Amino acid sequence: MRGKVVSEVLLDQKVIDLFVRLDESYREDIDAVARLSLELPEGGTAPLGSVAKIYQAGGPNTINREQVRRRIVLQCNVSDRGLVDVVREIQRRLQPIQQSLPTGYFIEYGGQFQSRRSAANTIAVLSVVSLIGMFLTLYTMFRSVNLALQVMAALPMALIGAVAAITFTGQTLSVASLVGLISLGGIATRNGILLLDHYLYLVEREGESWSRSMIVRGGLERLSPVLMTALTAGVGLAPLAMAAGEPGKEILYPVATVIIGGLLTSTLAEFLVRPALFWTFARRGRKRADDTQYLAPGEYTRGTA
Repeated sequence: MRGKVVSEVLLDQKVIDLFVRLDESYREDIDAVARLSLELPEGGTAPLGSVAKIYQAGGPNTINREQVRRRIVLQCNVSDRGLVDVVREIQRRLQPIQQSLPTGYFIEYGGQFQSRRSAANTIAVLSVVSLIGMFLTLYTMFRSVNLALQVMAALPMALIGAVAAITFTGQTLSVASLVGLISLGGIATRNGILLLDHYLYLVEREGESWSRSMIVRGGLERLSPVLMTALTAGVGLAPLAMAAGEPGKEILYPVATVIIGGLLTSTLAEFLVRPALFWTFARRGRKRADDTQYLAPGEYTRGTA
């Protein structure tokens, strides 16, 4: 009835299964099916109708099992919408059905959605670990919680541009976008280190006072390095950001758009917001900064009065 592969046929370097089954007229005729002969263990034959009740009914052609339980798989492809949005709508519509299912029946959502959720959870945990490691590294460098937090203030500034880029390009937050956010955080905080480190250099080595003129001078002298860092990453990723919809760019395109969008806002904030933050909050930690002895750009040690 269902057929059986009995051999293989080689045709133009292609291996094709030789599939044998009853003709359609026998498979669709109940009387013909009932007359099918069965070989008996003791010898001889008997019609199938003598040992089985044959009738028409609906049901699956194949019963799949997982963990000794029957499983029915319903598949769909997502188009022009985010995967998470589609799954949430499916869950909302199936909520009444799920509540009325008999005991032993349940609904699971798997496939790419399950893989994405698992990857997102892993990235979230690693992101928290990375932020802690970043803070400890900055604290070791500046010996100041104040300055370390000021450097990390670049992260929300970059996040604004990244979210704007995702919205503007009509994308949804995906695993590739999360990877881009992590890379963006490293670039944004590096620019902050360059600027704050130069502020401290001007005070410690060149005798500048904690004044607005010092902040303006430090910003002007660090304008070229910060812009060069941002432009190098932005220009390098521009071809990928313009490759929307091209085959093979499904992962690289979200990464590129997130990084470019975040670099735009973080670079602007580097010279508009960060000087204001330093002027407002760094003076509160001035005594701590005055107690540090400057060694070289980015290297500090505790000193004595």
